[in-house]
Amino acid sequence: MSIEKPAITSFQPPVRTLMGPGPSDVPPRVLSALARPTVGHLDPAFVGMMDEVKTLLRYAFQTRNELTFPVSGPGSLGMETCFVNLVTPGDKVIVCVNGVFGQRMAENVRRIGGVPVIVEDAWGEPVDPAKVEAAFAANPDAQLFAFVHAETSTGALSDAATLAAIARRHGALTIMDCVTSLGGVPVLLDEWGIDAAYSGSQKCLSCTPGLSPVSFSEAAVARIKARKTPCPSWFQDLGLVLGYWSGAKRTYHHTAPVNPLYGLHEALVILAEEGLEASWQRHRDNHLRLRAGLEAMGMSFVVREDARLPQLNTVWVPEGVDEAAARVRLLNEFDLEIGAGLGVLAGKVWRIGLMGHSSRPANIALCLAALEAVIRR
Repeated sequence: MSIEKPAITSFQPPVRTLMGPGPSDVPPRVLSALARPTVGHLDPAFVGMMDEVKTLLRYAFQTRNELTFPVSGPGSLGMETCFVNLVTPGDKVIVCVNGVFGQRMAENVRRIGGVPVIVEDAWGEPVDPAKVEAAFAANPDAQLFAFVHAETSTGALSDAATLAAIARRHGALTIMDCVTSLGGVPVLLDEWGIDAAYSGSQKCLSCTPGLSPVSFSEAAVARIKARKTPCPSWFQDLGLVLGYWSGAKRTYHHTAPVNPLYGLHEALVILAEEGLEASWQRHRDNHLRLRAGLEAMGMSFVVREDARLPQLNTVWVPEGVDEAAARVRLLNEFDLEIGAGLGVLAGKVWRIGLMGHSSRPANIALCLAALEAVIRR
């Protein structure tokens, strides 16, 4: 018995406008960079580019952390990298949960054998600093604190500076998820005192999915070096990965995704050319444009204005509208992608992204016109 040769030809994806929770539109310069000739992952030219990527990421994160590099995997792998290196069995970790991704942080702690102390806020609300203070008061032995800066499932933005300051007063290290915030709103690791942070390449950086920038403070590195048990993940063991991402003589750890790293390098060059402050302002200005149009159509936001993430706008689906059918029509008739709700918000909200290259007035005009046509129908 033989398997017949499949009659499959080259895949030609449709041209979409991506205005969901990620990925975002990828600019032509990044797509062009991805197509450059592949070299070896230990080639001196590639190693030089790796150092430039680290420099560019330090700018994006606003940090001088030496241990700053992209993990070869999506944001979820960046999250796991932070937790498996910093948490050991029995460690008590205060984890803030105000959406899906806070829940994933807590699950990481459980699977490693740590003890998560949950600080819970309603979906759509930012993390409440008073609850964090109370959690530390009740758990003075907590050594780590984790929260989501920009909760992708709701569009809520929490006060990172205040939260990290609370943890520091109680002698705990802070782990921050900034997957959706990096590049779109201020992320100031050194100023805020964040000890470990992870992000994603496909959100406001407007690269393709599959890479997760991470950064670790000197205090975090010291904790990693002092751990008594080995990191439970061989692939994510920073003691091993560092031999590849740092030092004059790079040692083989894994075959890095060469061409995707070309793309991330170009995306970070574009961010540096625009400037962080200009990027933050662009995302804010376009949020206001979108907000005006959505409110004129009678839509309301899930998150209050002072805690609203400009690059991810979560709105209640108008009464009487089939939210899933509307998204299908947007995709089929307008080649426009927006996101559905997750968890307790499933079927109730739309998540409209204005991230990176997707954050453009032309996209906003398309989105508003398409939504109005679909809702009216």
